[in-house]
Amino acid sequence: MKHTRRTIIATLLLIAAFLPAFLSAQVTRADYERATGLRAKLQPLALNIVDRGGWIGKTSRYWYRKSVAGGNEFWVADAVSRDKKIAFDHAKLAAALAAASGEKVEALNLPFQTITFAEDEKSVEFAAAGFRYSYDLATYACKKLGPVEPRGGRGGGMTMWERGPAPEAASKETKASPDGKWEVFIKNYNVYLRDKEKKEESILSRDGTEGDYYTFESLTWSPDSKKIASFRLRRGYHRLVHYVESSPSDQLQPKSYTMEYAKPGDVLDIERPVLFLVETKARIEVEDALFRNPYELTDLAWRKDSRAFTFEVNQRGHQVYRVVEVDGTTGTARAVIDEEAKTFFCYSGKKFRYDIDDGREVVWMSERDGWNHLYLYDGTTGAVKNQITQGEWVVRSVDKVDEEKRQVYFQASGTTPGRDPYFTDAFRINLDGTGLIRLTEGEGNHTVAYSPDMTYFVDTWSCVDTATTSEIRRVADRSIVMTVEKGDIGGLLKAGWRAPEVFVAKARDGKTDIWGIIVRPSNFDPKKKYPVIEYIYAGPQGSFVPKSFQAYSSMRALAELGFIVSQCDGLGTSNRSKAFHDVCWKNLGDAGFPDRVLWHKAAAAKYPYYDLTRVGIYGNSAGGQNALGGLLFQPDFYKAGVASCGCHDNRMDKMWWNEQWMGWPLGPEYAASSNVDNAGRLQGQLLLIVGEMDTNVDPASTMQVVNALIKANKVFDLLVIPGAGHGMGGAYGERKMFDFFVRNLLGANPPDWNKGR
Repeated sequence: MKHTRRTIIATLLLIAAFLPAFLSAQVTRADYERATGLRAKLQPLALNIVDRGGWIGKTSRYWYRKSVAGGNEFWVADAVSRDKKIAFDHAKLAAALAAASGEKVEALNLPFQTITFAEDEKSVEFAAAGFRYSYDLATYACKKLGPVEPRGGRGGGMTMWERGPAPEAASKETKASPDGKWEVFIKNYNVYLRDKEKKEESILSRDGTEGDYYTFESLTWSPDSKKIASFRLRRGYHRLVHYVESSPSDQLQPKSYTMEYAKPGDVLDIERPVLFLVETKARIEVEDALFRNPYELTDLAWRKDSRAFTFEVNQRGHQVYRVVEVDGTTGTARAVIDEEAKTFFCYSGKKFRYDIDDGREVVWMSERDGWNHLYLYDGTTGAVKNQITQGEWVVRSVDKVDEEKRQVYFQASGTTPGRDPYFTDAFRINLDGTGLIRLTEGEGNHTVAYSPDMTYFVDTWSCVDTATTSEIRRVADRSIVMTVEKGDIGGLLKAGWRAPEVFVAKARDGKTDIWGIIVRPSNFDPKKKYPVIEYIYAGPQGSFVPKSFQAYSSMRALAELGFIVSQCDGLGTSNRSKAFHDVCWKNLGDAGFPDRVLWHKAAAAKYPYYDLTRVGIYGNSAGGQNALGGLLFQPDFYKAGVASCGCHDNRMDKMWWNEQWMGWPLGPEYAASSNVDNAGRLQGQLLLIVGEMDTNVDPASTMQVVNALIKANKVFDLLVIPGAGHGMGGAYGERKMFDFFVRNLLGANPPDWNKGR
């Protein structure tokens, strides 16, 4: 009896030791409602936060949208008079738009975020519900202008990633010469010239065929009307991806769609420039030594004096990028800029070119010294005259090249040691590399907008724990002209809002700083142990940890259920040194995981409540690939993951993105980084989410992971959302993710959603 009593007591003590963790893990409907209601609760409490704006024509007036109690308003600030006023009567505009559109419109929640002043500021134009509208500021009348132009090229829709149009034997249009005497057109896949006065036709080419033809879009006249440049296009393989929309809203039966979608390794269309001389009707084929195997050639552009035309070539494999100039008389090609990289030339956000004096000088962006900087080239010789910017920091973008004053206005980050290396500031520098001046002030992340005459600029800045400030400053001396708005978060703080914590730890090399943020629940208790969930997106095209103020992010909602949610930028992402970036080269499976694990361990060493025995991970798109990759390649660390619309095998995803980082021709590195080929490594808990109509990443990428997991006899969860595109499944997908982490990291049962209250 005594032995039994001791056993019972020991058992009760053991349960008591773990009881706090179990009790803290109970998750109710009220917890979910509190989490999903955070956006509606918090965002209205951050006032006077400017999120959009733009200069009005060539004036000194700047329109902007700011948060107010109950929603948002549009205002106008005048840099000359230093006053500001509301842009229009919001109630009257809402009523007029409701009448014109037939939709309900709220004055402080107008269905658009940007406006354009038109008719000498007598009206404003905007887009809402797929249409363009004009609102008369005097009569308060609102009229529909027409449908919004669809986004073209790689913007979206069922023509996404289309490499080139099907050939037409003849164009229905002509292109007139600048002097009006000639017109050029396509007939029988060839180039024809017509004398507009005599109506006489001449054939300029005879080698065009259905599979190797001249394109009407590329026909380009020289300014002196004496020459024509054109591309001749040899068609490659136009891969088709097929979709079935299982549950269309307008009919019972499914619908099918097809779109062109080039994938890594596919044979591309090849364009080659050809020169035509009008007077002699001569055809001169340009020797292709400088662009023999291009991924892409940019549009043909003539010099203003007609001496030559130029185009840029991105060589297949993304390791060579050139600016090519072709002599307008002989057709001889030379490289004005010849950029070669041992790994990759990053044309995603790190390419800039500006021709000065009709190309006799060129401002060019390059990472050749290990950091992203600007260089001044002699456009005649192709030699570098001087490096404009230099140092262990990066140019992020160029706002303006002032040819007259020989200055460059640009934005850069990492210029001040000890500060967050991702904070962006605005600068001005002389083309000879002297006179570097920082134009922005204030500890935070800055965005700027210059007035058309470069007299003023609007500086809008913040950081994750400091509300947004917008100021108008003079370009000449950086002095403040007026404060446009200063964010007020007093109500937010009273409601218990806590800013994310900025956390820094060392990378795998023991030297490089890895920057991230930590988000805690509003009812955070440092005496408890919290599971950790990492939000990940390790795409090499950018850096992704928030640097500016946000009253709300989706990470907060997840944290509110009883988690610590974090995000960091590991090696292999952009906006640091070239060496930092190059870790991704032929190695997307790495995703900075060695740095991320060390970052988490450093956080756990500082905070006892940061529980590394229960770490989850989630992400979408490349982040979906990363989330599953965390479970496969770091199974001892990540225990549960949600992977949405992932490009799980880089051979299955869009060519332009994947070949840039993984290289061409395709090598064994693709299989090494593949979540499909490595699916058998799965040890943790996995939820896969995919939209059946995802036109960004082929949904088959996820389904091939499913197939591999089944073959490996692995257990996992799958959510396929009918009609959904490239995302995490909306509110339903978010709740499924919440349930998944509650169950697998908190060890609790989520509410039974199929039962009523």
